Amino acid sequence: MAPTIWLFILSILKALTQGGIIPMKAMIGVDIGTTSTKAVAYDLQGNVQAYANISYPLYQDTPDTAEEDPEEIFSAVVEVLTQVTRKAALNPGDLQGVSFSAAMHSLILLDKDKQPLSRAITWADNRSAKYAQQLKENGLGEKLYQKTGTPIHPMTPLSKIMWLRHEKPELFKKAHYFIGIKDYVLYKIFGQLVMDYSLASATGLFNIHQMTWDAEALKTAGITAKQLPQLVDTTYQLHGLNSAYAKVTGIDANVPFVIGASDGVLSNLGVNAIDPGVLAVTIGTSGAVRTVVDKPTTDPQGRLFCYALTKDKWVIGGPVNNGGIVFRWVRDQLFAPEKITAEQMRVDTYEILTEIAEKIPAGSDGLLFHPYLGGERAPIWDANARGSFFGLTRQHTRAHMVRAALEGIVYNLYMVMLQIEGVAGKPKAIQATGGFARSELWRQMLADIFEQKVTIPQSFESSCLGAAVIGMLSLDLVDDLSAVKSMVGSTNVHQPNPANFSVYRELIPIWIRVGRAMASEYANIANFQRTHLAAHRNTKMGADIEQNNNSNS
Repeated sequence: MAPTIWLFILSILKALTQGGIIPMKAMIGVDIGTTSTKAVAYDLQGNVQAYANISYPLYQDTPDTAEEDPEEIFSAVVEVLTQVTRKAALNPGDLQGVSFSAAMHSLILLDKDKQPLSRAITWADNRSAKYAQQLKENGLGEKLYQKTGTPIHPMTPLSKIMWLRHEKPELFKKAHYFIGIKDYVLYKIFGQLVMDYSLASATGLFNIHQMTWDAEALKTAGITAKQLPQLVDTTYQLHGLNSAYAKVTGIDANVPFVIGASDGVLSNLGVNAIDPGVLAVTIGTSGAVRTVVDKPTTDPQGRLFCYALTKDKWVIGGPVNNGGIVFRWVRDQLFAPEKITAEQMRVDTYEILTEIAEKIPAGSDGLLFHPYLGGERAPIWDANARGSFFGLTRQHTRAHMVRAALEGIVYNLYMVMLQIEGVAGKPKAIQATGGFARSELWRQMLADIFEQKVTIPQSFESSCLGAAVIGMLSLDLVDDLSAVKSMVGSTNVHQPNPANFSVYRELIPIWIRVGRAMASEYANIANFQRTHLAAHRNTKMGADIEQNNNSNS
């Protein structure tokens, strides 16, 4: 059904509902993301009734720092709940519950009174790289990975806590609790310090086989289980909404809140990629490739994560740092004049770049791009990785660079898929989501490189929908998670083009070998950049201070 027709029908239903003719029961899904929090009100058939989105800054004081203000995020959660409740215009008793999704790997230190001692350190923070590397080199990392299902990387709270203990000892000593951002939000609202199994399974501190905090991981971090939140199932309910927040948001204090899960596993649920063999490929700012298995499963080489959705559904896969953010870099750094012109004409610059890339043949005439502009998690798990073009000749143009960058992003995702295939078997279908899914070129490129049919699900804010569905399951509003199938349709289906197979089959092995050849120098160039960027920043800061002093004298 065309979106305009669907919206027209929805508006009629809402008008009838508000007139008291049809009861419109609703569930709100909230996704606490890295740079914004979103809330969507759905009816029990998964149709959108209202939407709200509040952004907040990511603080990057140094190249390796990536933090957020917990209070800014909490305020955003309260605001989106307030907005979406008002926009949905629900009658008393219509709202059945609120359920949560949240970004993984965040870490907040609390004092003895449960007040924040730090900003929220996000997954993108690389300051603990030294300690992640130590775990890899001494063999303990592999042992911990097999128990926790979390790859050894600076993203994990395990590595972050090790870094804090050694590099920030005074702050570490003051900390009585180590929690994540969703834990903090729910504590502020309900006064309970709880963490769901899903987010716990992304900390590097949780034993996925025993479903409890892992003693060896805690010893490695230097903390105890008493300093972590109480572990609960992803369907756990919180009751007794704080009266002040009930008044502000307009949500009845008796409405149950469901703790939910992490954004990645709920995105799989929200796009109906929960059956064996169905692969979810997401490219937003970052990206991920994930599939569902029925029990905890790890990779012998420690390259894939294994995170809980429910006790009998586990999501394995790999996250990538470099998705749409690479396309943004191409736009801002290689096509800055076109960007300015497009903004003046109120045209989408990305559409222009896509049209430019479409004129270049598959394989970009032998130009390869490794998209490691912000280090990389899967498939190489190297925080020092750096990007590069390889194969440049005088015949290559900026148009080739655009297409090579897009192909490089997909090559990287393809490598993650190969790792999943080695553990869970060859995928049967691909559900693709994220901002890139709006591009027909990217969708076809994904089908050609993966040599698989690609379907674009018709679901709005998949992590929010996933949160809403798991909330419905908790409240007995659906029988099981398969109810999501009737809520998710499809907008586009792309079949792989055999004409491009031979090109990509020839280039992908070259792309892999080049990446491996450069890997030995990633740490050297990264250290050079850190040293010289810091020196440049200090020099500039000194010059600015001197200039201010001169102007004030």
